[in-house]
Amino acid sequence: FVIRARYAETERKMFRRLYRAMKQTMPEGEQEPMMNIVAWRQDEEFITLVFPRKKHRPDCYPDIMVSPGALDMAGLLITPRKEDFETLDGDRAAAILQEVSISEGEARELAETVKTAGNLQRDSAKKLQKMKAQPEVNVGIVSASELKFRLNDAYTAKGEEITGEQVVTFSEGTIMWRGVQYRELVFSPKSAEASFTLQDVTIGVNFHWERKQTQTFLGTLRLVVEEDKICAINELPVEKYLESVISSEMSATSSIELLKAHSVISRSWLLAQMERRTQLEDKGNDFFSFIKKDDMLIRWYDREDHTIFDVCADDHCQRYQGITNAVNPHVEDAVRATRGQVLAYEGEICDTRFSKCCGGVTEEYKYCWENITKPYLVSVQDPYCNTQDKKILSEVLNDYDQETADFHDWLITYTQEELSAIISEKLKMDFGRIKELEAVEKGKSGRISMLKIVGEKKTFTIGKELEIRKALSKTHLYSSAFTVTAKDEDADGYPMRFILNGRGWGHGVGLCQIGAAVMGAKGIAYEDILRFYYTGATIEKAY
Repeated sequence: FVIRARYAETERKMFRRLYRAMKQTMPEGEQEPMMNIVAWRQDEEFITLVFPRKKHRPDCYPDIMVSPGALDMAGLLITPRKEDFETLDGDRAAAILQEVSISEGEARELAETVKTAGNLQRDSAKKLQKMKAQPEVNVGIVSASELKFRLNDAYTAKGEEITGEQVVTFSEGTIMWRGVQYRELVFSPKSAEASFTLQDVTIGVNFHWERKQTQTFLGTLRLVVEEDKICAINELPVEKYLESVISSEMSATSSIELLKAHSVISRSWLLAQMERRTQLEDKGNDFFSFIKKDDMLIRWYDREDHTIFDVCADDHCQRYQGITNAVNPHVEDAVRATRGQVLAYEGEICDTRFSKCCGGVTEEYKYCWENITKPYLVSVQDPYCNTQDKKILSEVLNDYDQETADFHDWLITYTQEELSAIISEKLKMDFGRIKELEAVEKGKSGRISMLKIVGEKKTFTIGKELEIRKALSKTHLYSSAFTVTAKDEDADGYPMRFILNGRGWGHGVGLCQIGAAVMGAKGIAYEDILRFYYTGATIEKAY
């Protein structure tokens, strides 16, 4: 079987399809399919030959010392003994290779299995690209033991028309509303313009600018019990959701090309996460986003944390604040102009990550989340994001984002006492005095994905980038793209000061919002902005 591909990830996908097919057709009792592999790179193409096997050695072994390996299967038959070499002729060599290989009938059966799997994949891709209408998205807004909200227009709930101020409280595993307990409450709008207002919505959870807001939303309000709290979920059409996301993620006065680019990636990311949630539900949500050992914790934070809604309303997913901030006509124009457009890679909607500022180099996906390669989320040099142009920054950053001025290059100095206290508090471990912070693994952008903390009492390794950012700050470090300089050792050889020199704001994967803002201000088309940050991806219509 020959696999040809222009991209390594494509080659891996096709090999996995072949491997799964071989597992389906292998004899009972076997642990894994037998095969030999020969692979090489030719010009811009990856070429892989896979030789399925049914026997490890031929019957003539050890009388004739021939045990075919990868090169033998590819035509270069090696014998360690001269007499065996002289005994063999072409027919005997061919018979030996045929004996250890699968039969022609088995090969045809295997090919049919591979083809069927490929057709199913293509059908799935076509289904994604031919949605008849935009889907609805479920957004988790806030969870609390008590929620106060106002229905600004006519809504219906439990067969009644409701307006005005409302209060719900958690009570004995249920939702208490107007003296009655419910498992779930749904407030449905009577018109497309109807809105509701939620009090005390936390934004920037655990970040340095965390605060509470009163926020207003269009669409349906669904209240469900999650653990010992009530969760407020907003249900609305994807395109309406996007109008708010683009306004919430950045200033609505940004260039139209940036707004179009962000419309496409926000839509792509959302639809990819909705599909991901469906897949996880089918598998029983058996996803683990951590690796834990006695001396190590590698954890990443993704949308798998959410099981009762598609995405949350905070920076963990995409910043969504409903119609709290008036939606600018430019945002509506950008969303309308790109309606249904997504970034796709080989028929699949791209998981289009983005961050505030990459610090000059974007990062690869695997250094921030699970250890898989996404060929459109690779590291690229970004010459655009190092700007102090106040006009551009005011266009792309909201008021509270502009409180952060040193987003490209930053510096933090800790005393020994400060750093050891923060680390011990965050990791719930007593390290004693900190001896060293050692970068065990770095991504292509210089972001640390594994950090070894060497202490007086304990040595422990943490990852990935967000876990590191949390462990070394009372809130979050701007990014994990930093170097550590230890200064002024005490009498025992322990540093008295640690200086962290860092770059960038956020994980740095995918589109850099500051860099894209500069590109948009220069008049670069949104299609070119997207091609710059998402290698090999194409713009397609999902609906």
